[in-house]
Amino acid sequence: MRHAAFADPRAEPAWVRRLLIGVALGFLGLFLVVPVAAVFAQAFAKGWQVYLDAIRDPIALAAVRLTLLVAVIVVPINLVFGVAASWAITRFRFRGKNLLVTVIDLPFSISPVVSGMLFVLLFGAQGLAGPWLIDHGVRILFALPGIVLATLFVTLPFVARQLIPLMEAQGAVEEEAALTLGASGWRTFWLVTLPKIRWGLLYGVILTNARAMGEFGAVSVVSGHIRGKTNTIPLHVEILYNEYQFSAAFAVASLLTLVALATLGGQALLERRLRPRL
Repeated sequence: MRHAAFADPRAEPAWVRRLLIGVALGFLGLFLVVPVAAVFAQAFAKGWQVYLDAIRDPIALAAVRLTLLVAVIVVPINLVFGVAASWAITRFRFRGKNLLVTVIDLPFSISPVVSGMLFVLLFGAQGLAGPWLIDHGVRILFALPGIVLATLFVTLPFVARQLIPLMEAQGAVEEEAALTLGASGWRTFWLVTLPKIRWGLLYGVILTNARAMGEFGAVSVVSGHIRGKTNTIPLHVEILYNEYQFSAAFAVASLLTLVALATLGGQALLERRLRPRL
């Protein structure tokens, strides 16, 4: 019995291809290019001086410093966790493996606001650990630790979820050969595994950094919105917008937009590197 041949997509009429390409470009233009252009247009609507004043405002600079500090703390921790979890899941068999995979995916299915509320239930004054923290003078909520914990939670899956399918597709043949030849586990990782996953790892780091700098919901719940102290860039933008300081709000928002554009550019470059390996 002869199997039906699959139709070649390139055999479609030219007008069909043009229509599909036009729809895709129109969608991107409407929901990506236009909003990005609007952010920069509003940011510079009152001139360069107003834009620079909004960026150089001490409270805005404090928000930028806090956002960068949180990213500097969160990204390395997620990198180490992502590599360790991916290595364990793809290279070993152990009880609770499926549970670990489920836990890694958990932040994808929980609203960021709910994620922030979980930390309030744990570390708030009326939370499980709240009385102990108060007695010992430890402050988690409305301070840097709470912001870091909330950001860690929402960015937890990005590195691991990028590496797990990549490492599964590559297999463990080369690592096993290195171990057979006498290489230690640590040496095998540095000389064999890491070079193979470096582009996927960098891809996950870029996504983690972008999410860490742009996170709003969970951070909003645990930060307390203290100006100049616990407000990150997204929270500062919200305050400016609610106070009808639109030019300043869009000026500060343009910083996050630049981060998003840089992330998209990095994604595009890394996808070209990764495509032959997946």
